[in-house]
Amino acid sequence: MKICHLTSVHPRNDVRIFHKQCRSLAKNGFDVQLIVADGLGDEVRDQVKIGDVGRLPSRLKRVVITGRRILKKAREINADIYHFHDPELIPVGLLLQCRGKKVVYDVHEDLPRQIISKPWIPPYLRKPISWTAEKIENFLSRFFSAVVTATPFIRDRFLKINSRVVDVNNFPLLEEFSYQPDAEKGQNEICYVGGITKARGIFPLIEALANTTAVLNIAGIYKVPGLRDELSSMPGWEKVVEHGFLDRKGVADLLARSNVGIVTLLPIENYLDSLPVKMFEYMASGLPVIASDFPYWKTIVEKHDCGVCVDPTNPREIAEAIEHFLRDSELAKKVGKNGRKAVEEVFNWSIEEKKMISIYREMMAGNGS
Repeated sequence: MKICHLTSVHPRNDVRIFHKQCRSLAKNGFDVQLIVADGLGDEVRDQVKIGDVGRLPSRLKRVVITGRRILKKAREINADIYHFHDPELIPVGLLLQCRGKKVVYDVHEDLPRQIISKPWIPPYLRKPISWTAEKIENFLSRFFSAVVTATPFIRDRFLKINSRVVDVNNFPLLEEFSYQPDAEKGQNEICYVGGITKARGIFPLIEALANTTAVLNIAGIYKVPGLRDELSSMPGWEKVVEHGFLDRKGVADLLARSNVGIVTLLPIENYLDSLPVKMFEYMASGLPVIASDFPYWKTIVEKHDCGVCVDPTNPREIAEAIEHFLRDSELAKKVGKNGRKAVEEVFNWSIEEKKMISIYREMMAGNGS
C-alpha cells in the first residue's frame, strides 16, 4: 500500500508527521512518500521518500502556488491514500478525493479556537474569522475518507461531521527517552521545552525563577521579535540557560539531566483541551511535571500522580511548586516514576500507531469512500 503524506507548512523532520507517522508506516511495510515545501530538496530518510516542491517567502504565495505544486506532485505519485496536515491544503485534498482517491485530513489544532489567539489578526476580526473558518472546515471535512485528530477534544467535534474519525494523539516514542531514576541530575536544573511565547507562560515562569534556587534550561525558538530582549530585563533571567532549538537527541539529553519539567501555558481557549506533547515527554523521562491547572490537564496529572498543577499566571505558585520538588528529591523521583509508568501503559506512540494503521486498512478494505 502506498501512502503519501502532504504538508505545506511543517518541516520535513516534524515530530508528528515524519518521526511518528511516516517512520511508523515505513517500519510496518508501507511504501511511504512525504511531500514538503521547505526548499531542502528530495531525499530518502529511514525508508521514507521525501519530495520537496520548494519554499516560497510569503504566506499568500504558499497558499496559492505551493498548493498547486503539491497537488501536481501528489498526482504523479499516484498513492492509494493521501494524508494531508494543513487546513490550507483542504482544496488539494478535495481535488484528490474527487479523482477517486482516499484522503485523510489530519487536524493538528482546533483551528477556530486557534484563530481566536492569533496575535497578528486584529482583535475585532478574530471572532468573525473564527466563526467563518469553523463553518467552512466543518462543511468540507464531511467529504474526506477519514479525519484524524491530535486530541480527543478535536475528535469529538468532527464526530458530528464525518463518519470515520479517530484521535491519533501525539504521545511520545518511548525509545527516545531514557529512564534512569538513579542517574545523576544537574544541580537544581529544571527545563522548559517548546516555542517561547507570551501565551505559553514564559513571563510568569521567569518571574517565578527569582524566588527559587532553580536553573532553568530553555530549549526552543523565540516566536516574536524583541521577546528575548524584554525577558532578559526581568529579575530571574540570570537563572536561565538558553539552548535554542534542539534535535530529538538533544531534547532527550536535556530532559535526562533535568529535575522538573515545566508546561505552564496560559489559559487561552486553544490550550484548555490540548494535549501538550512536552508534558508527556517530561513524564517519559521520569520528570515530575508542573502544569497549568486546566481541568483536563489536572485530571491527567492527579489521576497518575505525576506532578502538580498551578495557576500559570501566578509566579508565586509556580515558584513554590519548583522548590517543592527541588527540596524533596525522593518525592520527585517517586512522582517521576509514576509519570513514566503512565506513559508506558497509556500515553505512548505505539498505541496511537496502531489506531492510525487500523484506519488505513479499514479504508482500503472498501468500507466507505
